[in-house]
Formats: sequence, structure tokens, C-alpha cells
Amino acid sequence: MEGFITPEGHRNFLAKKLFDHMGAIQWGALAYIEKDGGGPEGNHTHPEDHIFIVAEGQVEVLLGERSHTVKKDEMFYVDGMTPHSIWNREEETAKVVKISVKQEEPGR
Repeated sequence: MEGFITPEGHRNFLAKKLFDHMGAIQWGALAYIEKDGGGPEGNHTHPEDHIFIVAEGQVEVLLGERSHTVKKDEMFYVDGMTPHSIWNREEETAKVVKISVKQEEPGR
């Protein structure tokens, strides 16, 4: 399992750090995204940023004109002001934790 470690003083325990400080958490959700599911239709923007953590399956995050594949046990940070959407192009239902964070103030 790439990127996982056993922290000092732990036993039978694997952990993978997904992110450090990225603004103030506003809310979080768990999404099950089925094959060809996702959204929204057409990219969107908003003042909050997102942290997507894929717990099962994989998703495609469209960020502007670029596509990013995010696999199980990976995370992806989305600047909410960049046009974006999230999709599942695979057969397996994707399980994604979505955390919405307040954008950091410049110079912080």
C-alpha cells in the first residue's frame, strides 16, 4: 500500500497522511458515486474549496480543462473558484469523503 507507514509506537496499524492545514473546515459529506454518476453537469465554482478523499474505487476530477484521476486512498484538493466537477467512469461505485473548507486569506 503505497505511501502508508506504521507510526512509532503503533502495532498492526497503517496510516497515510492525506493533507495538512488547508483552511477552516466548513462541512463534510460521504458520497457514493455510481458508474457514469457525478456532477454537476458542466463545471461550477463557489467560494469554498474541496478536499476529496477516495475511500473506494476511483474518480475523475475535472479541474478547468484538465482531468485528474484520484484513486482509492488518495486525496485531491480543489480550489472552489476554479471550474470543477467530479465523475465516476468506472464500473465500481466510488465512495468519496468530501470536505468543504473556507479559502485561506492571502498572506496567511
